[in-house]
Amino acid sequence: MRVLITGAAGFLGSHLSDRFLAEGHQVVGMDNFITGSPDNIAHLAGQSRFEFIEHNVSRFVDVAGPIDGVLHFASPASPIDYLKFPIQTLKVGSLGTHNLLGVAKAKGARFLLASTSEVYGDPLVHPQPESYWGNVNPVGPRGVYDEAKRFAEAITMAYHRYHGLPTRIVRIFNTYGPRMRAEDGRVVSNFIVQALRGQALTIYGDGGQTRSFCYVTDLIDGIYRLFSSDRSDPTNLGNPNEFTVRQLAELVRTKIPGAGPVVAEPLPVDDPKVRRPDISVARQVLGWEPEVQLDAGLDQTIVHFRRVLGQ
Repeated sequence: MRVLITGAAGFLGSHLSDRFLAEGHQVVGMDNFITGSPDNIAHLAGQSRFEFIEHNVSRFVDVAGPIDGVLHFASPASPIDYLKFPIQTLKVGSLGTHNLLGVAKAKGARFLLASTSEVYGDPLVHPQPESYWGNVNPVGPRGVYDEAKRFAEAITMAYHRYHGLPTRIVRIFNTYGPRMRAEDGRVVSNFIVQALRGQALTIYGDGGQTRSFCYVTDLIDGIYRLFSSDRSDPTNLGNPNEFTVRQLAELVRTKIPGAGPVVAEPLPVDDPKVRRPDISVARQVLGWEPEVQLDAGLDQTIVHFRRVLGQ
């Protein structure tokens, strides 16, 4: 196959490009580097089956030649990023998704949307199954990301139902691993970078809010399986093992000598109190189960950040 991957220079997009190339496919990567980095795809520069187009997908998208798949991963995805780029986040979720659905329709290609667990908002159902409609504040600060992805899901399903386009929607829960940015504001990277710098580890509120952490190789395997499947309804992918934020902080402190103490700051607006995927569908339909546990995944991620920080 020849596939178009948007957000290809980002954390997930670059790993996804690696996976499709490893499976023998051709990849057209697209990114405007608003949050992605050329470093993430530098190793692909000499790869004959990889080509790159620098472009903002919120503007008209045109790709020469046949395309068999479109995988839309372009979007700011961490709270720091989407609060810094709120309009761009809304545009890439709406205009960008519309443009790329148009490419898939014109090329007769399969379309996969990278959605998020944030569509569930601050959930009143726990764990979160795909059937849960969510508890989202559309006008809160986080609404720019939550509603961009909810709209993206809606228009993807509209193209599926109205045009008969083969579509896939993955709802991605917290994911971590190499190629994360040091300053992306996500909890795993925050704690590791703070610890490596000998700083205090910052939690928000009492740190009792829970998260589930999926290592990047597990997630990419699930996405590849979903793309190859016949499932059009949204599908959760994430690690169902649940930890409090404080537990994560203490685990990072045990792995990095010299880390500072854990300190608390006020809880951000609309910060979800719980987050854990129900992955029954992924297990049954995709035969998928995350394999890398948090302890081992953190070790690999710490190695990555030591390299980033020159340690």
